[in-house]
Amino acid sequence: MESSNNSAPRRSEDIALDLLKFVAAHTNLGSKGASSTGFGPPSAVKPEDQVTQLFELYTRCRVAVESPLPNVAAQK
Repeated sequence: MESSNNSAPRRSEDIALDLLKFVAAHTNLGSKGASSTGFGPPSAVKPEDQVTQLFELYTRCRVAVESPLPNVAAQK
C-alpha cells in the first residue's frame, strides 16, 4: 500500500534544504577542498565561518523557494 506522504505537497523548508544541498555540493561550500591535500594555499576559512555561510545560503534558498512566481500570463 502506498503511503499518503508521497502525494502530500513538500514543505518549502524541505525544498530549500534540497536546494542548499545542491548548491553546496556544486560549489564545494562547506568542504575542505583541494587545499587539504597539501597543494595550494591553506584554507583560511574557519569551521564557524563555513557554518555561517551555510546558514546564509539556507536563508537565501528559503527566500527563493517562498517568493511568488512572476505572473507569466501578464508578461505575454
